[in-house]
Amino acid sequence: MSKALQDYAHFKALSNQESPENGHSGTMLRRILAKGHKPRICIVGAGVAGLRCAQVLSKGGLDVTILEARDRVGGRMYQSNLGGHLVDHGPNWIHGLHENPILDLAKELEDTLLDVPEVKPTVYDQDGHLLSVEDGGHCSRLMWEIIEEAFKYSDQGADSIPQDRSLLDFFKIKLKEKNIPALNAERVMNLCQSWGDYIGGDINRQSLKYLWLEETIDGGNVFLASTYRAILDRITHDVLPHVNLQLSTKVTSISTSPPEESGTTTVPVTVTTSQNEIAHFNFDEIVMTAPLGWLKRNTNAFQPNLPTPLQTAIQNISYGALEKVYLTFPSAFWLSPADRQKPNPFFNHWLAPTYTPHHWAVECAFLSSLPAPHSHPTLLFYMHGALATHVTTLASKLNPKTPEYLTALSDFFKPYYSLLPNYDATAPACSPSHALATNWQNDEFAGGGSYSNFQISDPEVVGEVEFDKDIEALRKGVPERRLWFAGEHTAPFIALGTVTGAWCSGEAVAKRILRAYGVNDVVVPGLEIGDETGGELGVEEGKVAVKRGGTGLGA
Repeated sequence: MSKALQDYAHFKALSNQESPENGHSGTMLRRILAKGHKPRICIVGAGVAGLRCAQVLSKGGLDVTILEARDRVGGRMYQSNLGGHLVDHGPNWIHGLHENPILDLAKELEDTLLDVPEVKPTVYDQDGHLLSVEDGGHCSRLMWEIIEEAFKYSDQGADSIPQDRSLLDFFKIKLKEKNIPALNAERVMNLCQSWGDYIGGDINRQSLKYLWLEETIDGGNVFLASTYRAILDRITHDVLPHVNLQLSTKVTSISTSPPEESGTTTVPVTVTTSQNEIAHFNFDEIVMTAPLGWLKRNTNAFQPNLPTPLQTAIQNISYGALEKVYLTFPSAFWLSPADRQKPNPFFNHWLAPTYTPHHWAVECAFLSSLPAPHSHPTLLFYMHGALATHVTTLASKLNPKTPEYLTALSDFFKPYYSLLPNYDATAPACSPSHALATNWQNDEFAGGGSYSNFQISDPEVVGEVEFDKDIEALRKGVPERRLWFAGEHTAPFIALGTVTGAWCSGEAVAKRILRAYGVNDVVVPGLEIGDETGGELGVEEGKVAVKRGGTGLGA
């Protein structure tokens, strides 16, 4: 059984109170309230984790208030209309097809799902030439073969891998061991840069030692062709009538009670917001579902200071920078009439180009390959690192409703999409009609990024880093101080950085709080995820069975 599956068993035990909550006494955590007092729970953040947590707590009869800084719910689960087509700013994918509550919800709502076609992705080399299906497929298979080897190596030998060893280092070693011809080796080294679109960071920063934390729920991944709108609508429909939701309410400080030595003293949690600097909100418990990036920027918001293990965890775990650009055209010019009658590639890769100033490798998804009625003539570009920063900086200076915004994004990506089949610079069909760039890096409430990842570090500078222990510290929270954490960064290892992980983390914390108040009979189906048979979790070529598969924004 892989480390990720072992962790999942531990995660379920903790959420079911099969292990001690109180780290000081080793006993189960129990709250004692004055007679007739209904526990008041504050949830900070109305993303998926916060909404699921609220749903379970309210079902258990607790008084729930959600404080949300935005003027809407959903967090990074957010959609816009682009030229008559609904598109997701955040997650595009459902990760894992075995016992996945988000997949079950999508099926119940009859959402349209795309299991990525077996058609190999198209690949353009550094000089802009389209590789043959054989050459492109060979390089793609070789890349995923090495990634699968890296997962196994990380899972089985993590203790002996230096924490400054990257996934890119592993690629260099393996390509040499396999005696890959120089040209193909160069192509694979270029192609593997797309790994950054799965984690929101460069492959030369991806920790090999902790690559096993990127394993995902078994069974592959599917693209949510109909977007996450229906899922969000269902969640809010089930939750909001039963809670007190306060939008546009930015939390600035949280004061929690000290450890309860007697076990009977109730000291409320005090929450201060930017809308109310003098009076305060008082609660019995607080659940922080703010993104990891927000925690990094606001550790001083907690009084007293967070325990050292929590501060270390927040500092250690990296935060990704994944962005997307949608370019919608009058028609899918890259498809010939014959192409429209058969399955087409979903992904396209441009290897680090010699024909652009910055030489950034880029990948896109053809949304024209989505099933009807959700297919539309749109290229979805995934970006990370310096490329993502450059494009978001470019777009953020312009009004999205102006022609200049469309022109800026179109001109930037034109060296790439102009290489696609049937492109004609004089044809109106080959000029984008609508554009949208996400801007999570400059979003205060997203914490300036997307989701957690695990990067290399120098042990002589930062000391020994144990990312698995860091996640466990965040997952545990500080229950003796009435402070809990939920979100993609506290999920089971097999669901970190995913919507499913956020959902399960919120549910798990809610169940722990309910049990602390003696509520043990609430039935909340939906926590069971993954394959508990002990089977292997791995990389599934073509279906991209890794977290954030196909670079969907995780939480």
